[in-house]
Amino acid sequence: MDVASGCGLRQGEVFGLDVEELDYDGEWVRVQHQLKRIRGKYVFALPKGGKTRSVPLPRSVAAALRAHSKLCPPVKVTLPWRTPAGPPVTKSLIFSGSTGNFVRVSYFNDFMWKPALALAGIIPPADEGERYASAPQHGMHALRHFYASVLLDAGENIRALSQYLGHADPGFTLRTYTHLMPSSEGRTRKAVDGLFGAPPDHDHGPETAQ
Repeated sequence: MDVASGCGLRQGEVFGLDVEELDYDGEWVRVQHQLKRIRGKYVFALPKGGKTRSVPLPRSVAAALRAHSKLCPPVKVTLPWRTPAGPPVTKSLIFSGSTGNFVRVSYFNDFMWKPALALAGIIPPADEGERYASAPQHGMHALRHFYASVLLDAGENIRALSQYLGHADPGFTLRTYTHLMPSSEGRTRKAVDGLFGAPPDHDHGPETAQ
């Protein structure tokens, strides 16, 4: 959760995260591949659109990753590259499943992610013996949207956000997240209040005026 919401990685990029992609000293995550399912088979492949990127690694996320790696050491996993018939590639994955292998996305979604949402009251619980209802807005991708909203609210520019999210076109990022951008009037008020200091929220009357 920390990597998805704190670095904006896609689900396949989170579960494919390799030790070598983490630069703790420089505070960067190099997103160079993902865990991908093709025709029921899992492979390592380039990120979506074949676009690798580097994303700032916040210290809070780095601390969470270090703590996780102490409890659950990275696991070496070998999978084909790009296609089920591709050459084998070995990665030291930060996140692993209960069997000591890679995380199976479908299992994670059905037995970890969706139950957690139901427990939090975000979605209704599944009927006994039934799967949770399929709804794109309830997927782990929501954490990526959260990341975008946090950066925009902090004043990050669209071009930088587009680069961190791995979008090929900043225009796509703008169209997708324009509703999350602070209004120009809001930015104006915030800028001036930040310079002069917000006025007190109480009135002592005109006799206190200097």
